[in-house]
Amino acid sequence: MPYCTQCGNAVAVHDQFCWRCGARQPAATAPPRVQDPLAGISPRTASILSYIPGIGWIGCIIWLASDRFRHNRPVRFHAFQGLYLFVAWLMNAWVIHPLAYLHFGFDKLIALALLIMSVFMMIKAHHGEMYSLPLFGELAERSVAES
Repeated sequence: MPYCTQCGNAVAVHDQFCWRCGARQPAATAPPRVQDPLAGISPRTASILSYIPGIGWIGCIIWLASDRFRHNRPVRFHAFQGLYLFVAWLMNAWVIHPLAYLHFGFDKLIALALLIMSVFMMIKAHHGEMYSLPLFGELAERSVAES
């Protein structure tokens, strides 16, 4: 039970003034509540956002690092698979595209295939399916099993 800072009289926790001497009492400070910033994101939404070309990798890292999705196997699978798709985008942009004069638009064909895979996986994630893409899915399965 708290006491008055002026006269030492017992006061209630929520009293702003002492009833005996009228001295103002310090406000009772409750520990601040920490809200989970990912509380409004459902597992389905997190899975879908993992496949957005160009920026989905940011969400993937957030989902993999968060406590909210630490034990959610489908979200982790989609996050890893989305990261591997992003690495394929990077390899296409940094390795194959500079050599495009040798391949006559082969980089554009790969970019189109990666875009189709991303949209396809967004649809599969929306339906709650853990569809495994041929190369990327195997890597994602291994990554989920190791963590």
